[in-house]
Amino acid sequence: MERLSDPYTIQYPQIVAVADESGERVELIEFFDCTGGAMWVKRHYAQSPLVHSVRTVGATNRYILLTGSADLALEGSVFPAGIAAVAVDGEEIAVTYRGLGGGGVGASICRASAPGVARYRCDPAGGGRLAGSTIWLPRRERVIIGVDDTDTPDEGATWTLAHNIARAVEDDRSRYLSHTIVQLYPVPYRTKNCVAIACEFATSDADGLVRRYRDYLEDYTLSEETGMAVWRGFDPSPLEGFGARVKMGEVSPDDLAALDDRLSIVMDGRGVIGAVAAIPFYTRFEEALALWNGFG
Repeated sequence: MERLSDPYTIQYPQIVAVADESGERVELIEFFDCTGGAMWVKRHYAQSPLVHSVRTVGATNRYILLTGSADLALEGSVFPAGIAAVAVDGEEIAVTYRGLGGGGVGASICRASAPGVARYRCDPAGGGRLAGSTIWLPRRERVIIGVDDTDTPDEGATWTLAHNIARAVEDDRSRYLSHTIVQLYPVPYRTKNCVAIACEFATSDADGLVRRYRDYLEDYTLSEETGMAVWRGFDPSPLEGFGARVKMGEVSPDDLAALDDRLSIVMDGRGVIGAVAAIPFYTRFEEALALWNGFG
């Protein structure tokens, strides 16, 4: 029988964080390997005063956090673990966890040893002890790249190309977080299904990320009408109105001029309308996939 190297620790596969422009809000993204542990954490960490919301996206739990510190009234079974402090300091984001018993193991070495953690301070954990850790993560910003119209009636598929490019450009400074297929209004000049793609990243090198993505897209697209748009910012909700209109009907390219200055157009083929429209629906999969033509 092969010996277990560390039977009482489950390392998180990756932890990353993005901060808003003011440094007052943080989204903490924890990739997990143990689903049961992740669901336990999601339930109990939501009770922490600094946790505004938490949701599961694929194999990640994503916490919207407020900066500050809080005393946690931890109690076994009732509130056994949580987030006690969040700070944005220059180019780093610090998160402090506390937990009891097994919750202390998760709050300490399981996170402290995760890829993506720049440095940490960690308590001994196990048994019934109170334990925790503070981890420091590189401060990153959210970048969402919208793509549409890369294929032809005979070959290609935008959803596969967008994902494969996202994987190709990922590095230590730019982490690929999500891929969302967004159903648009079926315009007459569509290839077939009329969808656009939003690829989300957490990055500390936005310019380099966008440049590399564009280079791949220009090289591999099969269409003369490819659109690529980029949102840099914590929350793309200013684009929701435009996105909704593109899901409900045909929209003029002239409408792009009035949109938020955090949006940039990188490739301006006809597909840019769908590329922009996809961005605000990132990770909102049910809404993104719904057909809003009045019949679906």
